[in-house]
Amino acid sequence: MKTERRLLQATVAVACLVPILAGLDGVLRGAAMAGLKDPPADLDSHFRYLSGIFLMLGFAFASTIPAIERRGSRFRLLGAMVVMGGLGRALGWLLTGAPGWEHRLGLGMELIVVPLLMLWQARVERSARRSDGHALK
Repeated sequence: MKTERRLLQATVAVACLVPILAGLDGVLRGAAMAGLKDPPADLDSHFRYLSGIFLMLGFAFASTIPAIERRGSRFRLLGAMVVMGGLGRALGWLLTGAPGWEHRLGLGMELIVVPLLMLWQARVERSARRSDGHALK
């Protein structure tokens, strides 16, 4: 149980780097991060806003790491946010065509990796409850 918990913590720590680094890049560079030159101010503003949310999402996931076996509710909420974003990205692919490789990798994170991490976290949480002999808060 302890080894699996540590492995999950390490995996989540590495995965958190994606939204933290990409979010920070988007906040600092705006729509230029996506290769747009002289984007309209409204588009750049919206891009930076969404990048700030993405950055905070990474920090929020990181906040689950120290007691990951007791942060199931938070982890599931954050994961659901990521999956919903992935569904939006998938809809965009269907409506406007395939995005670049970076966004395809993002889609893989959003619709495959994060749901698998959510299942893994739930397993670690159940295991911790069994070993403690009571429900964790």
